[in-house]
Amino acid sequence: MHTIIVLAIGFGILGVCALAGYLLGGTSAIATAALAFLPLWLVGAGINMYLGVKQAGYSVAEEAPMFLLVFGVPAIAALIAWWMLR
Repeated sequence: MHTIIVLAIGFGILGVCALAGYLLGGTSAIATAALAFLPLWLVGAGINMYLGVKQAGYSVAEEAPMFLLVFGVPAIAALIAWWMLR
């Protein structure tokens, strides 16, 4: 359940970035905003992994696949949006 919540947060942040891009520069700026989302989400997914290791007690090896899932799914959506709107 936690993974689904974190993925929803990632898509929410992507939506906020896309909205900010649209408001600041129109449709073409959404592509730039999608790329700007990637480092933001990398940090967010990294914080989630850190909390999983430090607070939940998982090992880095156990958390790494979840990090890839949590980062990768919204990142792929952002890259698709960038590719389609560039």
